[in-house]
Amino acid sequence: MKKLKGLIIMLFISLSLFGLTGCGGDNNNTYEQITPEQAKYIMDTENDYIIIDARTTEEFAQGHIENSILIPEYEIADRAEKELPDKEQLILVYCRSGRRSKIASEELVKLGYTNVKEFGGIIDWPYEVVK
Repeated sequence: MKKLKGLIIMLFISLSLFGLTGCGGDNNNTYEQITPEQAKYIMDTENDYIIIDARTTEEFAQGHIENSILIPEYEIADRAEKELPDKEQLILVYCRSGRRSKIASEELVKLGYTNVKEFGGIIDWPYEVVK
């Protein structure tokens, strides 16, 4: 009985610590993955958001989502706080295929941004682009 009691206490402590680390589903330390359709809905119905294109200047020039701003994934850490002063503002992030937008979104979260939604790549964007 004493061993069982000790085991239950250890389990309780472990679960409590696990919950406190942010691994228990707390969205304040991660970004949200959404579909292009969900991103388009936000663009059509919301006003206060920023769209980040995490590709290169050359890729951006070939075509981008209207009103998006170019901040290449490898420049996010250096430029975000200057160009994105409101860390609670809704930020939508995309790239070409989804790899760099995930990296950029992770970096934004590390910098303290709390409302980041990543929606993959422009190759999966079924809507119009600006050229």
